[in-house]
Amino acid sequence: MDLKPTGAAEARNQDQVPPRHLEQVDRAEAMRLLGTVSLGRIVFTQHALPAVRPVNHLVEGEDIILQLHDGSALAALAAPPDVSGVVVAYEADAIDPGTHLGWSVVVTGYARPVADPQELAGYAARLRPWVGQGMSTAWRITPALITGFRLEPEPEPDPDPEPAACGG
Repeated sequence: MDLKPTGAAEARNQDQVPPRHLEQVDRAEAMRLLGTVSLGRIVFTQHALPAVRPVNHLVEGEDIILQLHDGSALAALAAPPDVSGVVVAYEADAIDPGTHLGWSVVVTGYARPVADPQELAGYAARLRPWVGQGMSTAWRITPALITGFRLEPEPEPDPDPEPAACGG
């Protein structure tokens, strides 16, 4: 099934929003952008299928800290003892629906539970859940791959390009 707008809808979309282009950002800028928002989406495997959940986060260095609901599917994740964590992807963005400008960052890495009680208490004080359920579990995502991009307006063409120099 083709979900691309056709006819009047396509013309309306093209009239309302000028063309955009993607600009990749480097790892440091991607992590800085991620730190400017508190909500993202974690992708993990549940019953051998991909699952996505919205979660709030904070950035600590290059690690992403998530606080999870007690009894949630995410809280039940467990890595085998001989690996560095559960492979997950984490995505956050800030894209304006009217202008279609903004950014998106995707982190792929290893998630593991935070075990230290002092660390847990510190994260609980800094991460405010969006729902009224108990949250006693925190996970740390250590990135292996970080990608990010900005959606920016297409540059305006130069109205008066300089003539090419002639060799003589």
